[in-house]
Amino acid sequence: MSAIEEIGSAVATVAAAAGPSIVTIGRNARGSGVVIADGQVLTNAHNLRGGEVTVTFADGRSTRGTVTGVDPDGDLAVVAVDTAGARAIDWGAGDGLAVGAPVFGVAATFGGDVRVTFGLVSSVSRSFRGPGGRRIAGSVEHTAPLAPGSSGGAIVDAAGKFLGLNTNRIGEGFYLALPADGALRTRVDALGRGESAKRLRLGVAIAPSHVARRLRRSVGLPEREGILVRGVEEGSLAEAAGIEGGDLIVSAGGKPIRDADDLFDALGGLEPPFEVGVVRGAEERTVRVDAPAAGDKSERTPGDA
Repeated sequence: MSAIEEIGSAVATVAAAAGPSIVTIGRNARGSGVVIADGQVLTNAHNLRGGEVTVTFADGRSTRGTVTGVDPDGDLAVVAVDTAGARAIDWGAGDGLAVGAPVFGVAATFGGDVRVTFGLVSSVSRSFRGPGGRRIAGSVEHTAPLAPGSSGGAIVDAAGKFLGLNTNRIGEGFYLALPADGALRTRVDALGRGESAKRLRLGVAIAPSHVARRLRRSVGLPEREGILVRGVEEGSLAEAAGIEGGDLIVSAGGKPIRDADDLFDALGGLEPPFEVGVVRGAEERTVRVDAPAAGDKSERTPGDA
């Protein structure tokens, strides 16, 4: 059997094994999804427009589903829907993907049919911006072609086992997927239980580091790496800690802060109380961030930090 024939045979195997687990998200097929358990579909958060969505299965059946959990920063969501016996996809070794590994892209088409393409893993440990602008690290880059509406579909191995969730296109012929590893499974299980992701927020509006450097230079202050606070939310952790507009945040929880990604990453691993290093004018100081009071704004899923 020639290499082309082997690939063709593998595509047919994948279509039969994984195809029934792939669904269309939205009436206009704005995305795809993956049946991960009885009554549950995994998709990208950016495919949703509210708390309910139309889900179309491979057999053509359409029904409404309800979003049980969403992680906008991680671009993940789980939808509760009557899967009516649609087969849940088998999880594969998504944490063992390496450059050169063959993968198959599986996505839904308008009307519920499945599309299968072939490619190779071209890079690992890539990052991209999620719907809220936060950096999503650890993704897998591959070359299996994906048409519009494929985000939220799967990459699988030759046996049709789930290796990653397609989420982003990065130029002509290259695509990114969130690997179906243990960390993803833990997050998805939590979303399926209705535990939408919440991340700690300071409650500050920030300016890029290059803006901070320019402003400090313009008033004769020494340049420092950090992010400039443009404003502070009323009732936020930042306000309670004494952070003010014009402060330069240079550390959080002992980690240096050079840009917004550093701050987001640091906050993702912190629980109050912790310290934030700021520079106010030429004076360096440390402020203490304490646990939020009940009913404040500091634990909403964020726009700013």
